[in-house]
Amino acid sequence: MSHEHVSYLELLVRGAATEAYDRPVLLARASGAGPEALAGLEEAKQLALRVRAELEGRRRREAELSALFATAHDLAGLRDLDAVLRAIVQRARALLGTEVAYLSLNDPAAGDTYMRVTEGSVSARFQQLRLGMGEGLGGLVAQTARPYVTDDYFDDARFQHTRTIDTAVRDEGLVAILGVPLSLGSQVIGVLFAADRRARVFEREQVALLGSFAAHAAVAIDTANLLAETRSALAELERANDIIREHSGVIERASEVHDRLSELVLHGGGVHDVAEAVSEVLGGTVEFTEQGAGAVRQAGGHAVREGDDWVATVSAGGETLGALVLHGQPDLDPVDQRTLERAALVTSLLLLARRSAGEAEQRVRGELLDDLLDAPDRDRRLLRERAARLRADSAAPHVVLAARIDRAGGAADTDAADTGGRESADRQRLWSAATHLAATRHGLASARDGGTVLLLPLGPGEKAADLARQTARSLGGTLREPVTVGASAPLRSPLDRPDEVAGAYEEARRCLDALRLLHRSGQGAAAEDLGFLGLLLADSRDIDGFVDRTVGQVVAYDRRRGTDLVRTLDAYFASGMSPARTKDELHVHVNTVAQRLERVGRLLGPDWQSPARALEIQLALRLHALSDAVTGG
Repeated sequence: MSHEHVSYLELLVRGAATEAYDRPVLLARASGAGPEALAGLEEAKQLALRVRAELEGRRRREAELSALFATAHDLAGLRDLDAVLRAIVQRARALLGTEVAYLSLNDPAAGDTYMRVTEGSVSARFQQLRLGMGEGLGGLVAQTARPYVTDDYFDDARFQHTRTIDTAVRDEGLVAILGVPLSLGSQVIGVLFAADRRARVFEREQVALLGSFAAHAAVAIDTANLLAETRSALAELERANDIIREHSGVIERASEVHDRLSELVLHGGGVHDVAEAVSEVLGGTVEFTEQGAGAVRQAGGHAVREGDDWVATVSAGGETLGALVLHGQPDLDPVDQRTLERAALVTSLLLLARRSAGEAEQRVRGELLDDLLDAPDRDRRLLRERAARLRADSAAPHVVLAARIDRAGGAADTDAADTGGRESADRQRLWSAATHLAATRHGLASARDGGTVLLLPLGPGEKAADLARQTARSLGGTLREPVTVGASAPLRSPLDRPDEVAGAYEEARRCLDALRLLHRSGQGAAAEDLGFLGLLLADSRDIDGFVDRTVGQVVAYDRRRGTDLVRTLDAYFASGMSPARTKDELHVHVNTVAQRLERVGRLLGPDWQSPARALEIQLALRLHALSDAVTGG
């Protein structure tokens, strides 16, 4: 095994940062290594980075699935409130990968909320903390029943800071905190938190997942409390055996559906499998719908009756994803209602998992395009196989497109943080829309250089400029923002010639920059749309194409009719566009010059003498003359 491979293996073993993988290449270049050795090192580096990304992705997915399944298993088997709460906090910490997780419960008698369970906490003061309603981030969540997240607790002025709370948070060393409400119906019973001792941005999906865990926690607390109350009642009442027999069938049915739902999650079942399982248990027909979820009327996760139907909202982290609707059972006892509510919770987890899988496929598409741009020496057979798995069209000619959102006006009235946040959000929205467009057109897309790059196949008879304009319209319509798109010249087969992709991307970027300089933001174009400027921007340097587009009709007319329009144009421009001096140069009558220029106008259009057109025509005439001189024409 070569020394460079050992170096990269050591970096992988110790989990080094991405930047560390550049060091072996830089050291080799500094020591005077040859091109072959440097190429080998670069290939080894890219391979190691792929392995690192794959390992990180697998570790993350395994942690999420492990936490999800372990929580479902724990909740199915636990009946003790303390055990349930510990399991929820431990799984929340594992899923979000935070240093600390904790759970607080509301005290209606005292009018505040207190720390109930912590995981990863080291401060006794923090573990004994009590928060008044509206005080601190947790008090705000408990009061408003909405999730709150802060990247830097002490610099966040949205909630009320108190000396007691800030001192406890400072003792624990917390910086970034996410809190979501534990709700039973419209009542908030507590708050579930995940926190880090460093600045961290919690993504929307993480907020949604913690919200789902909070929903599980609230149901588990409610279930555990009900069980505790049942035990107490059985101890006090003489008719305990009658009560047990009366309710055993209902409890058994609830346990059965809970086991079936857990089994569906563990074996990759879908939303319709959940609906079918609950239909059998409840004796009606359950269907999932993405429309009409508003009919739940803010029921807070509880099943509510709508006419002869029962409706349970399917939501995660405050986002409504749809609803489960039960037909044919107008009367449900409380346990069956709770069964429908738990099915809605499981449905929300399945929908989140499906969304995560879709985003994973988008990331894979971006990784393939990144490899084409950054590592053109990849094994072409492997590139084609990866493209086939993504259903990308590898046979048709492709065009590389560079896209960016262009808003009118500037950011003079916003501070740097607002501007940076908005630009980051713009890049995310553009990437999401571009990946969807790429998937529907069997192409690839990736976020790059503050915008997005796409590799899309051309349709029959379609030109690069047409595709650029269509892409600008599509992305702009989706985002309701002007999106400017520059396109490269077509590539015959980018998977067979990956070394051409990076150059095509640079051409597309130059075209994009030119559009913005020409105040054509929100449009799409290729080099062929930009006249002599496009000739300078294009990598292909399509001189013949430029000459043909600019003066081709005049040249063809001369060849067909044996006329002298090209020489007349040369003399006309050389004479300062003066017909009188032109007739002296050509030794013809001034009327002959006028007739020839009138014919030129009919061939080239009435604006051919405008400054911009005249400049392009003169350049095309010179290039045509050079071409004739080289070919002897």
